[in-house]
Amino acid sequence: MKLKDKTYGIVLKPIGNLLIMLGVVVVIPSFVSVIYSEWYSALGFFISGFIISGFGFLLYKVFRQYDEPQYNNVLIVAAAGWLALTLMGGIPFLIIAYVTPTEVMNHFIPVGANYDISSLIYFRNPLHCFFESMSAYTTTGLSMAVHEPSVGKGVLFYRHFAQWVGGAGFIVLVLAVFKHVSGKGAILLYGSESTGERLKPRIIDTARVIWKVYLYLTLFSIIYLIIGTHFILPDYPISENIFDSVCHAMAGQSTGGFSTLDDSIATYHSPYMDMLYLLPMILGSLSIPFFYKFLFERRFSLLWKDIQTRALLIVFIIGSLIQSYLLFKADAVPNPIREGVFQFISAMSTTGWQTSNIGVWNWESVVFIVIAAMVIGGASGATVGGIKMIRAIIIEKGLRWQINKTFISQHTVKNIHLNGKSLSADTWNEEFTKAATLTFMFLTIMLGSSFITYYLTSGEFTYLNALFESASAQGTVGLSSGICSPKMSPAVESIYIFQMWTGRLEIIPVFALIRAIFKGTDPRWI
Repeated sequence: MKLKDKTYGIVLKPIGNLLIMLGVVVVIPSFVSVIYSEWYSALGFFISGFIISGFGFLLYKVFRQYDEPQYNNVLIVAAAGWLALTLMGGIPFLIIAYVTPTEVMNHFIPVGANYDISSLIYFRNPLHCFFESMSAYTTTGLSMAVHEPSVGKGVLFYRHFAQWVGGAGFIVLVLAVFKHVSGKGAILLYGSESTGERLKPRIIDTARVIWKVYLYLTLFSIIYLIIGTHFILPDYPISENIFDSVCHAMAGQSTGGFSTLDDSIATYHSPYMDMLYLLPMILGSLSIPFFYKFLFERRFSLLWKDIQTRALLIVFIIGSLIQSYLLFKADAVPNPIREGVFQFISAMSTTGWQTSNIGVWNWESVVFIVIAAMVIGGASGATVGGIKMIRAIIIEKGLRWQINKTFISQHTVKNIHLNGKSLSADTWNEEFTKAATLTFMFLTIMLGSSFITYYLTSGEFTYLNALFESASAQGTVGLSSGICSPKMSPAVESIYIFQMWTGRLEIIPVFALIRAIFKGTDPRWI
């Protein structure tokens, strides 16, 4: 272990702040448990919140005299912080699963369900708890809860609330709440988890603006889903409508993809409900800074002039049509247009709501949705996974630039325009190199995982299934071909946990942490 003592303190101090905030987040679902008389769940959340915040407070007190993170250790803080919060975020699942008697768990099972064991029992396995927490806070949506309604309302709410909090960024949330985190350290921490775009002169004010916009969009989605569900399904109980809409609005805005229903959005058995849920996914895939400029600065022309927004809207339309055509041509599903449109937008936005049995899709449909949607993802600055649309644009534009520059005179002034800005050739080459490097690393991890998981699941699933599942975990999408379940081996589960972690943090911070642990932070080592 090569991390120096001083570096430990600099890293653990902000992690203390993260865990204090996480403890507060964990307690909030206890009030939902109380509303639904789920007393064991409420107790589990209270105990978990006390343990997590207490441990975070202890870390902060012990290391409070250390400096704020600097450039050479801020990525380590981001990676270690997310690992700590997802590990500790699994504690409520574990405690609730153990304090809740089996007969009480089974009362959570809906009347008329075709199963008789609550999925809460699976969370007596600590690795499943870590998996669920990592999936939640990284807004992936893969789940160990086989039958979601059977875990209780409190746990259901916690899963969605965790996605919502993780979507806009847990570090950004801490910056918005804790006033003592300021200066250069705050700027670096903000940049480690978001686009780094400053919407206000002070970075703390920028963090608060991001959360303000995020909250408004979520409230809009809640109202939109409640009203839409009531008109489409007037007989659906209003209490269930409100609970579903609140949870699904949080999952949609965070592009998380968890659901309160057994078969995700397909449970509604309504094409109109499928259409209703397209908007929350599209909103979640767009950049939060874009919404701030569009809604608060009234720069309405950005709807088309912003290169990421324009590209996403075009790809949503064209990609949905191609996906539907591929499914129709293969006769793979009963409703190719309905399933093709919904699943492509779900994959492109990295939301992960599911209305189709992807395990029976033909190989062309699977490869297309992986490459054209899950790998790319939505806009940088949104809550999405994947390499992000801006990097896909930079790579496409960069390839054209590399070809076209061979025909340009050496005396020609070489400037490239991107999203209304003019970049010099050197700056452009640097941006292209960054985008290409991250994309290469993304694809390498995804393909490596697919081969390993295919080997580990040999005989049960095809390589296409393994490729799809790996792309889903790496892109924090949450769609599943059937591999992710409590039955999968600990090795496969651990691989997906690692992929979700690297996918949320865009890989570099994770490797920076691994490098620091084994080689230290000496910049001379390469």
